[in-house]
Amino acid sequence: MKRLFPSLPQDATLGGVIRRFADKLTPWCEYESLVMRGKSDLSFSERELIAAYVSGLNACSYCHDAHTAFARAYGIDPKLIEALMEDIDSAPVDQRFKPILAYVSKLTLSPALMVEEDAKAVFDAGWSEDALFDAIQVCGVFNLVNRLVEGTGISRIGSDPNEIDEQTLAEFRSKTFYTDFGRANGLDV
Repeated sequence: MKRLFPSLPQDATLGGVIRRFADKLTPWCEYESLVMRGKSDLSFSERELIAAYVSGLNACSYCHDAHTAFARAYGIDPKLIEALMEDIDSAPVDQRFKPILAYVSKLTLSPALMVEEDAKAVFDAGWSEDALFDAIQVCGVFNLVNRLVEGTGISRIGSDPNEIDEQTLAEFRSKTFYTDFGRANGLDV
């Protein structure tokens, strides 16, 4: 960890940041839980894949590794996410999902350049406006979270996503994981 906040311990985790700033992070936790586990045309695995991908684009190793592990909990091979980070066009992702990934990539890296054709590619692949809006929400949440994590100096989750045990992966699959994590760290959610 980079020591950016003297009030946080040297090895601070996201939980430590949440505990320190609980009064400010409760609404974020509620929204993140809604976006990641609420009703959506996108599956939990697709949303976690977007979270890992956006975090990788932002070079936020903490969130990239954490959400690669979450995606793994939902059956996505971490090697697929590695392939996406290297080249979206050749990555072995469902062709129908690639326009969504291209959309969130552009929204992350050059948001002012979004055009109608970007949305049309998603719709032409068979996705609804609700699905696109949900992808945009995941993208937005993780652009925010990546900056919270990097801005407070958290740098690693401490575990290789490939080496997380089955019990932990089962916890990641909980529909209430995000609010449970918030509550465990002092949030009133």
